[in-house]
Amino acid sequence: MTPATSPPPTPPAVTVVGIGADGWDGIPSASQTVLRDADVVIGGPRQLALLPAECAGRRVAWPSPLRPAVPGLLAAHAGRKVAVLASGDPMFYGIGRTLTEVLGDGAVGTDALRIMPHPSSVSYACARLGWPVEETEVVTLVGRPAAQLSAALHDGRRLLVLSAGAGTPAEVARLLAEQGFGPSGMRVLEQLGGERERALAGTAEDWPHPPGDALNIIALECRRAPDALRLGAVPGLPDDAYEHDGQLTKRHVRAATLGALAPAPGELMWDIGGGSGSIAIEWMRTHRSCRAVCVERDPVRAERIGRNADRLGVPALRVVTGPAPDALSGLPVPDAVFIGGGLTSPGLLAACWDALPPGGRLVANTVTLESEALLADWYRKHGGELVRLAVAHAVPVGGFTGWRQAMPVTQWAVRKDPVSGGRSQDDGRPEGTDDYDALSGDDR
Repeated sequence: MTPATSPPPTPPAVTVVGIGADGWDGIPSASQTVLRDADVVIGGPRQLALLPAECAGRRVAWPSPLRPAVPGLLAAHAGRKVAVLASGDPMFYGIGRTLTEVLGDGAVGTDALRIMPHPSSVSYACARLGWPVEETEVVTLVGRPAAQLSAALHDGRRLLVLSAGAGTPAEVARLLAEQGFGPSGMRVLEQLGGERERALAGTAEDWPHPPGDALNIIALECRRAPDALRLGAVPGLPDDAYEHDGQLTKRHVRAATLGALAPAPGELMWDIGGGSGSIAIEWMRTHRSCRAVCVERDPVRAERIGRNADRLGVPALRVVTGPAPDALSGLPVPDAVFIGGGLTSPGLLAACWDALPPGGRLVANTVTLESEALLADWYRKHGGELVRLAVAHAVPVGGFTGWRQAMPVTQWAVRKDPVSGGRSQDDGRPEGTDDYDALSGDDR
């Protein structure tokens, strides 16, 4: 009797094939077979032009905008063998992520979706430069503002910047010069792996090259100018890093506040009474996936918060202009809330508490007796940690030096019970002075 044999596995409905500037000859034979056998090949015009005539399937260019079109395009070719072309590694800022989100994470490795990667531009660049990949930070400016590069600038660091086009190197050079990193070395690597590969070199402050090939990656060796303000990687940036009108959480209290908020990757924070936006900005600087919403009632301050966010590398900070608690309506659920102003606004503390999910954190700062009494009452009901932060600075006293004490800050930090959760009771206090405005520039 002839033993039964299992039928060959059904090929995935969609296979994503990575391709580089080296084109057809640079992809492995398995990927070539997929492209030859495909009924439909979807990709960008540049990628589709790299395929030989033996890939006889129908060629479909991605429309723009791409993301909204993906579900409909896949549905239009359901039941056919579809190959999708991707630049380099499809799962590195590529179409592979979009397809897994549309088809579901469980689609990869099934009959729905298969990924066949190619070396990424980062791998090529590190090979050309002799830089260890694991020690090289990558920042993408594809579809993102150049301002976000600022958060990654530190003296001595090596960065690779994924370029949005031919004009990106000059834009990066201007940004570095404005941020005090003009002496940084720049190399632009074009058409990596292809026949037209070339490299351009210079420094940010005197970048001499006109726009070149749109397919490029920028290598930076960061060097801070001697007179540039030094910005560290942890909360507590110098106060001079911010544009402000005196309403600024000073660096020592700010560092303690961020320590109490304890940001973690991917988390969202509300910053109520943003002032200059320093708490939200430094929350987002702790990790590129951290998100924040800054609520500020004063339109002039709200605009200033946006400028500070751009300059300090977190342009994705969302600024909501309006008074709290009304302005909180419709905001996404936070993992943490910071209240730096408006504690005595009727219902504000209760609204923030109710918005937090079980396990969420709340931190509130104040210098007034009225708000301190309110925090003491909530501390009695909900626990947490109630502390007083006092900072003194050495100042000249005649021909000597003495201490000048800033107003002490009372801080309540609490984690909402992850078991019982529960709603608050409104504090019922009458409207009073906004704590934020009660603080002078040296006190907050």
